[in-house]
Amino acid sequence: QVQLVESGGGLVQPGGSLRLSCAASRSISNADAVGWYRQIPGKPRELVAGTDYLGHPSYADSVKGRFTISRDNLKRTMSLQMNNLKPEDTAVYSCHVRYSRGEYWGQGTQVTVSS
Repeated sequence: QVQLVESGGGLVQPGGSLRLSCAASRSISNADAVGWYRQIPGKPRELVAGTDYLGHPSYADSVKGRFTISRDNLKRTMSLQMNNLKPEDTAVYSCHVRYSRGEYWGQGTQVTVSS
C-alpha cells in the first residue's frame, strides 16, 4: 500500500497562483508515472499534468504554459505549480502514482478560483 497526502489547495483570485504538493509514503523513483488529475462535479476526471518514468512532463492543453509539474524522487514528493489561475480551474485536484503492480490516489484537495 502507498499513501498519498496532498496539501496546498485553497481559495485564490483569478490570476493568482497556488502550489499543490503530494507526499508519498514510499519511494516514487520506480513509478511508471505520476500525475495530477482534477474533477469538476458532473464531469469526468481529467489528467492535468503528468510525468513518465523518465520524468518527461505532459500537460492538458487547457493548462499548458500555466501549470508546471515537478517530482522529487529523493523526497518522495510531487508538486503542481499553478499560475495565472482561472475560474474554470476550480476543481478537486488529486495526485496519482502508477507502479507496475498497482496505482494509488490521494484524497484530493479543493482549489477554488473566484473573486
